[in-house]
Amino acid sequence: MTRTIVITGGNSGIGLAAAEQLAAAGDDIVLVGRDPGRLSAAVERVRAAGQGREPGRFQADFDRLADVRALAAHLLATCPRIDALANNAGGIIMGYRRTPDGLESTIESNHLAPFLLTNLLRDRLRGARVVGTSSDAHTRAVPDPHDFTGDPKTYKAWTAYGAAKSANILFAAEAARRWPDTLSVSFHPGVVRTNFGDRGMLRLFYRFAPFLVTPEKAGALLAWLLTTPAENLVNGAYYVGHHAVPPKGRASDADLAAELWKSSEAAVGIVE
Repeated sequence: MTRTIVITGGNSGIGLAAAEQLAAAGDDIVLVGRDPGRLSAAVERVRAAGQGREPGRFQADFDRLADVRALAAHLLATCPRIDALANNAGGIIMGYRRTPDGLESTIESNHLAPFLLTNLLRDRLRGARVVGTSSDAHTRAVPDPHDFTGDPKTYKAWTAYGAAKSANILFAAEAARRWPDTLSVSFHPGVVRTNFGDRGMLRLFYRFAPFLVTPEKAGALLAWLLTTPAENLVNGAYYVGHHAVPPKGRASDADLAAELWKSSEAAVGIVE
């Protein structure tokens, strides 16, 4: 049976590489991206990989929760079944930025937006799986469940990014506890050659440094996590390569995960 797989952050890098590999294997792909030109180019590549099968597409900016709600409504209207959701969108923001929702951009785009999307798709994801792209940068910080706004005077890009990547791990673990009928994992893709970062030298480093993991290799890991039989995976786990490993520090704290879940619900307007 053909699987339907939704990939956010599908314009380039890991998401696009995984989408091409999955399309070549016969899966139906829905690409989600922020930039319309890059999204159109990605659709062409995935169409070619799938031998002409047309992928779905949706333009959404994860700095805007209204876009996330529109995306969820579109998916619910057009996808009778979703077999897997890759929460892959996100990145590092080098300078403090507050979103139209009044939230700090790093935590909104990397955590709160995928948190909202997954919750809005909850019923469609029963018996399916959710894979979140995290990072070993989670060792740098943990999220503050009581502050998603931050302070421009004290903002540090790598600290904010580390906190957001910890949030991805905590979300996957808490989702597994709350939703045992949905397989939920997070993973570290490696230091990947992508358009990571939003400016200057950081973007140049992630495009040209010689020792980086290729998008194709990282995409293959994401594709494996999205499609390997469920019995091969540990629900709620954090993966490095094909192995579940304990996340470091408070990223493995179940109490923090539960607290973060509740505060995230309040931040995005989910009412139980």
